[in-house]
Amino acid sequence: MTSVEVRSVRKSAALRPRVPGKLQPARSMPLDYRYSSAANGAGSAANGVGRRGAAAVEEEMKEGEVVGVEGEEDSPYSSKAATAEEEEGEKTGGGEEVESVAAVTPRRVSPTAAASPSQGDSRWGDTSSYGAKKNHRVFCQLPNGDWALCTVITTSGDESVLKVSEGKVLRLKTESLQHANPEILDGVDDLMQLSYLSEPSVLYNLQYRYSQDLIYTKAGPVLVAVNPFKKVSLYGNEYIDAYRNKAMDSPHVYAIADSALREMTRDEVNQSIIISGESGAGKTETAKIAMQYLAALGGGSGIEYEILQTNPILEAFGNAKTLRNDNSSRFGKLIEIHFSTTGRICGAMIQTYNLICLFPFPPCQSRVVQCAVGERSYHIFYQLCAGAPATLREKLNLKKVDEYKYLKQSCCYSIAGVDDAQMFRTVTEAMNIVHISKEDQENVFAMVSAVLWLGDVSFTVIDNEDHVEIVVDEASKTVAQLLGCSIEDLNLALSKRHMKVNNENIVQKLTLSQAIDTRDALAKSVYASLFEWLVEQINKSLSVGKRRTGRSISILDIYGFESFDKNSFEQFCINYANERLQQHFNRHLFKLEQEEYVEDGIDWAKVEFEDNQDCLNLFEKKPLGLLSLLDEESTFPNATDLTFANKLKQHLSTNSCFRGERGKAFAVRHYAGEVAYDTSGFLEKNRDLLHMDSIQLLAKCKSSLPQMFASKILAQSDASISAPNRSSAADSQKLSVAMKFKGQLFQLMQRLESTTPHFIRCIKPNNLQLPAIYEQGLVLQQLKCCGVLEVVRISRSGYPTRMTHQKFARRYGFLLLEDVASQDPLSVSVAILHQFNILPEMYQVGYTKLFFRTGQIGKLEDTRNRTLHGILRVQSCFRGHQARHHARERIGGVLALQSFIRGENARTHYSALLRKHRAATMLQRNVRCWLARKYFITVRKASVVIQSGIRGSLVRRCDGNVDLINVFREFESKQEAEGDQILIKASVLAELQRRILKAEATVREKMKRTRCFTRSFSNTKIDGKSMSRK
Repeated sequence: MTSVEVRSVRKSAALRPRVPGKLQPARSMPLDYRYSSAANGAGSAANGVGRRGAAAVEEEMKEGEVVGVEGEEDSPYSSKAATAEEEEGEKTGGGEEVESVAAVTPRRVSPTAAASPSQGDSRWGDTSSYGAKKNHRVFCQLPNGDWALCTVITTSGDESVLKVSEGKVLRLKTESLQHANPEILDGVDDLMQLSYLSEPSVLYNLQYRYSQDLIYTKAGPVLVAVNPFKKVSLYGNEYIDAYRNKAMDSPHVYAIADSALREMTRDEVNQSIIISGESGAGKTETAKIAMQYLAALGGGSGIEYEILQTNPILEAFGNAKTLRNDNSSRFGKLIEIHFSTTGRICGAMIQTYNLICLFPFPPCQSRVVQCAVGERSYHIFYQLCAGAPATLREKLNLKKVDEYKYLKQSCCYSIAGVDDAQMFRTVTEAMNIVHISKEDQENVFAMVSAVLWLGDVSFTVIDNEDHVEIVVDEASKTVAQLLGCSIEDLNLALSKRHMKVNNENIVQKLTLSQAIDTRDALAKSVYASLFEWLVEQINKSLSVGKRRTGRSISILDIYGFESFDKNSFEQFCINYANERLQQHFNRHLFKLEQEEYVEDGIDWAKVEFEDNQDCLNLFEKKPLGLLSLLDEESTFPNATDLTFANKLKQHLSTNSCFRGERGKAFAVRHYAGEVAYDTSGFLEKNRDLLHMDSIQLLAKCKSSLPQMFASKILAQSDASISAPNRSSAADSQKLSVAMKFKGQLFQLMQRLESTTPHFIRCIKPNNLQLPAIYEQGLVLQQLKCCGVLEVVRISRSGYPTRMTHQKFARRYGFLLLEDVASQDPLSVSVAILHQFNILPEMYQVGYTKLFFRTGQIGKLEDTRNRTLHGILRVQSCFRGHQARHHARERIGGVLALQSFIRGENARTHYSALLRKHRAATMLQRNVRCWLARKYFITVRKASVVIQSGIRGSLVRRCDGNVDLINVFREFESKQEAEGDQILIKASVLAELQRRILKAEATVREKMKRTRCFTRSFSNTKIDGKSMSRK
């Protein structure tokens, strides 16, 4: 145990969340605030997930003023919570069947029993035996090992009756229950804000946020990212601008990248973003997101686009489909992005920590030469076969993927939703962008094809001792053509081995198994060298402007701690690397904690924590460390995995971090837990199987790439031989895989030690790679392996809850019994602490903040909650009375106003109808007058026609009778002269009467016809009027 200072995240009180509603969680607290309350839970016992928060209280406090209460925008409790719980308790108490599970021992995720805190929990300062209270929210462990949120119905003795979210009622031992946080803390974006920090609390909080697509959560200085296995709307230019302008401060990869960029500019110190997690947790995508943000903020020179385009190349040659991840990175990657003094990206460098060359056999053989059923080898093999144009296909003599021995073993040739042909075009475009020439691209694809054809090279036995030679067929000829060597040289390298013993050269013929191993070793070496060459070419392209750089930000995408049912050499090396990274993290964590405490001037004691230095010594100690013993045993020709395991048990049995087991197994106590390893294959995987004959074959090739591969391998071998501190004959040999890995790890740690780190832990919520599925056991295992629970525990060991003097006085000042409105915030804060009898050792008063140990604000929060609840009840009654009085006063006025409006509306409507009636009457009158005039005119015209006809007839009859005319004229003149005296001859008069009678008869006939015509015309008019009226 080492005594060091503990630190927590430094928060700026000036940063207030201004987050858009679609990203800001409903229960997220401000960054500068901490809760440490065991307050009577306000919660939803019906569904297990709290849905009521501060909104109700905030709205109530906004509508009416409360004397003595300020700053209610920070109120975390709902006024309805207690009432809801009381009602729930009344509804459920005593009326339902209770299922007793007190005698059942639940199967926990951790190996200990459920009735007592786990071994890990015992180290947590705020995990203790729970005293159940009615209507409190608690966590209980179900028989399947999952934790469930429950509500206490009743408590009797050492047993409690609980109601779970599904409505089921359980009876459990009270001591087996775990505290649940107040409902307002459901879904907080920082685990440091939890009042009770325990396994179920952390799991529940992450699940609550995960169900709302809030995949990012802070765990003190660490960002926890849960893989959603679907697209979430948390990215894009809108979010980049929001984090750049500080309009958004909720947990996000953008926030981590922005913090690194700002600290680099402000402090002029190189930064690093360390991303870890198991396969399928989303490390690669997280690294891409961080790079996108840095490219958006530091772009402008064009180099940022080249940096982003390195991802398709590295993924094609370094990623593969596994049973747990469709795009699993088989290497560690450190991308160092260089910035100019003005904050612009001016270059980059990629450093890989390649599992291809470090682990020749995962788990039995390399992914290049063999894959498990359902998995795929590296993407580029399938992309080349699917997307190569006809000319390239003919030149490389490509076949279908299911015709290559290396690829058809797994019976898996495609990935759902992925077009390998399109991805090949994407890779070639990316190669063009990073300035890899067409000729070099063809050479690269020729090496890829050569690796595939090497798997089809077969051997024939030539004698009784099982010695072999290669079969000269299409496969061997194609390999020789692609590498640029002869068939004889290829046969010599794969079927014979040259050794030098006592200054004599000995040629050893290889057996069939030895030849197959040599062939596979050559294929793996060619592919590993090709990958390294690609990285070098990318670095040359990205190094433009590097000399003008100011500082850099490194993004490390590294494999996380692994613990499976069977752990082999791969997990051995990976977990060793994570031990180193965890120690680096611990140092950084404690350093920041110390800085914050010193900055605020508080007195604090050093905190004991569990250091992992003993475990690192177990790995690295010479000559009796795990790595040293492994190297020593690997040099013995007759050594086996069993002899290696026995040697470990013989020399390390007294080490507290080592435990020997039966057979070939041993266990190591890591920081994340004990892991059992099976030594099967350890020695073979640790040896470098590439012999000098294969290296000489590559050196003789006419193609440029194999020659460069051989030169580099020889240069590395010479460097290892001339390395200092080589003390034995075994050490003078070339480095083993474990030693290579250790050397790369130390180089990585030296680089990280010179930076300010930022940590992102990626979590895989389920093994099915499906959205909306959250497996508590799997998540808990990863949290332990990533050290998240330990991080938060250590961060909270000091004074995790902190609040500024002003905020503390504003929040709790109204609880004081005396008026303190005129006092300063510090005096008010001290008075509150004294009134509630908080022990001096439970808090510290700093220059600007109050620091509290875990769970010390519970009494304040309980009292504040009850007080606010009572105030709100009084306010609701008074407001109800005011509202009713106001309503009664307004009802009369409303009714009068309604009657006036309705009368006015009626009068207006009547006036409108009256105007319409008058207009209609006038219109009718005019129409009728028009019709009468028209009828009169028609009759008059008809009469004139009749008269003209009669007169014409009379004139025509008198035509030529001058005497008659003269008689008429005389008659007229006499009539004028004599008045009424008319003298006419009798004959003339008789003739005239006869004619008159005849004319009258004719007129009567005409009148009769006219009358009939007029009658028919009148009927027609009447019918027309009727139709018009209708």
